[in-house]
Amino acid sequence: MRLILLGPPGAGKGTQARRLEDLHGLKQLSTGDMLRAEIASGSDLGKKVEAILAAGELVSDDIMVEMIAHRIAKPDCEKGFILDGFPRTVAQAEALDDMLANHKLDLDAVIEIKVDEQELFDRIQKRAEEDGTRADDTVEVMKNRMDVYKNQTAPIIPYYEGKGMLKTVDGMQSIDDVAAQIDSILL
Repeated sequence: MRLILLGPPGAGKGTQARRLEDLHGLKQLSTGDMLRAEIASGSDLGKKVEAILAAGELVSDDIMVEMIAHRIAKPDCEKGFILDGFPRTVAQAEALDDMLANHKLDLDAVIEIKVDEQELFDRIQKRAEEDGTRADDTVEVMKNRMDVYKNQTAPIIPYYEGKGMLKTVDGMQSIDDVAAQIDSILL
């Protein structure tokens, strides 16, 4: 099973990805973790990535896709994987599709965890107040992350919708209810 989980920060992607890992033996792939692991491996690709990051530059889409191709070939991805944090742009989605096609693989589902933005802010503010942190800082950080999501990542939703691959779940439900919605898509 090969999945992409989409949704804004705080939607519960990580929680659901961990559950799917445990339930189906899938591997959650975070691009940040993959970059660090590739560098630590000392591979040629890892050295290239390390040099790019050391120069303060962003890793290109081509290198990211090459790294994902390298990563999904490992034994722990044999049962499948969950991409979290990639793709973030339509160009990355297209490059990912091309790479998967070259490896004779398809995505099984692209699942958007849809949430109410205002309710997310309210939750964060309440949590910040209960933890004793400054709610305005936390809410401002969340607003910035939400803006980045809307401007950069949300445009891939119509891309996958146009391919008939996008499935949407109501992320405002309980964790168990969101999980049940996801399970019904995957059955």
